[in-house]
Amino acid sequence: MGDPKILAVDDQQIFLLLLENHLREAGFTPLTASVGQEALAILEQQAVDLIISDLMMPGMDGLELIEQVHKRHPGLPIIVLTGHGSVESAVEAMRRGAYDYLEKPYNPDVLGITIRRALDHHHVIRENQQITGLLRERFTFQSIVTVNPAMKELLELAARVASARQTTVAIYGESGAGKEVLARAIHFAGNGLPAGFVAVNCAAIPEHLLESELFGHVRGAFTGADRDREGKFSMARGGTILLDEIGDMPLPLQAKLLRVLQERVFEKIGSNTPLLADCRVIVATNRNLVSLVASGKFREDLYHRINVFPLTIPPLRERKDDIPLLCEHVLDQLRQHLGKPLPGISQEAMNIMLDYPWPGNVRELRNCLERAAILTDGELIRPSHLGIGTGPADDIQTVSSPGTTTYTLTLPSDQISLDALTDRILAITLERCGGNKSKASQFLRINRKAFYRS
Repeated sequence: MGDPKILAVDDQQIFLLLLENHLREAGFTPLTASVGQEALAILEQQAVDLIISDLMMPGMDGLELIEQVHKRHPGLPIIVLTGHGSVESAVEAMRRGAYDYLEKPYNPDVLGITIRRALDHHHVIRENQQITGLLRERFTFQSIVTVNPAMKELLELAARVASARQTTVAIYGESGAGKEVLARAIHFAGNGLPAGFVAVNCAAIPEHLLESELFGHVRGAFTGADRDREGKFSMARGGTILLDEIGDMPLPLQAKLLRVLQERVFEKIGSNTPLLADCRVIVATNRNLVSLVASGKFREDLYHRINVFPLTIPPLRERKDDIPLLCEHVLDQLRQHLGKPLPGISQEAMNIMLDYPWPGNVRELRNCLERAAILTDGELIRPSHLGIGTGPADDIQTVSSPGTTTYTLTLPSDQISLDALTDRILAITLERCGGNKSKASQFLRINRKAFYRS
């Protein structure tokens, strides 16, 4: 990599020679220029890691040089040197984009430390920009592959609301349908940064901890609160907070969330100081909130407050025209991930995938293909690789029509008890849901505890 190249700019030749020697002794490769135009010419000819510039120079002064450098070489760090009594000018230079300033005469050790710190800061910024670029490519509306008309219409609506940061978006859809993927696409389409997207699973956090998780707490607010803690709303400031599984949020906390959405302020637990909820709010759920409102398990006023801009992702079984496209998209990712050739999917395997109801939706399809890709050895994916439509669930058939799926269970000719039949249905559903009890209970619309009793 070599030593970092530092361009020193100063019209005083004796000072410039002194600065050049100090830079070389500190392990840098120095370049020098006496005026701003000469510095710009050097930048056009070779890459430079950092600039050290005087402010008071004939012709183009240091402030103008900063502006010209940032126009032509955005992000290049600049440290300004200023004479005693010109601190106001140095502060103005930082306002225009300089990283830091030092007063003349400077301490060589302090100069070296400041340069290293500026280079490290610039390196972190560049890495963050690269990560941001990769995430933007992954989480964009264009990355959501579909040929289905309903999905295309959904993405058009999502793109429209992306620029409205104060509008609460409600995303509905079954487990694995891609609710968080859509939420991230909305976030990035609104020019959001990776660090500005915060997701909270309201169903995965115990009720007594969820309030602190969302809003934070101050030291001594409750037993065990030995220090202040920032909540997710604070972490999402300027970005987006996704409240996933909003239908499972406890009623007492629903009232507090309603106030946050209405007034855009919140308080940490144990504090009366209001904090600004300066973030986009997206909620998501796989539950029917209207039914929860009717049963008294979800506040009606909160429902109307979050349902400002509803987006419903259709389940994969209702958009089977997307399955071939999704399969190729996933296989292309797996080719890179696994580093092995994956010629494709046989017609027999594709027919099974088109007939399968996909209770786990896109996530289940992805997991199914990953398993199949591992099992294949440079051959087409066959039915035996898929792990669906075989095994314990062979005695169940599905007939799908738009919006519905009918299941027919093949039973033995002799008598069977109701308990045995129930156990069989639970076992089959659990098999179809990949052993995920939560997914299976949601699919059958029964209490999750039924799987533990069976």
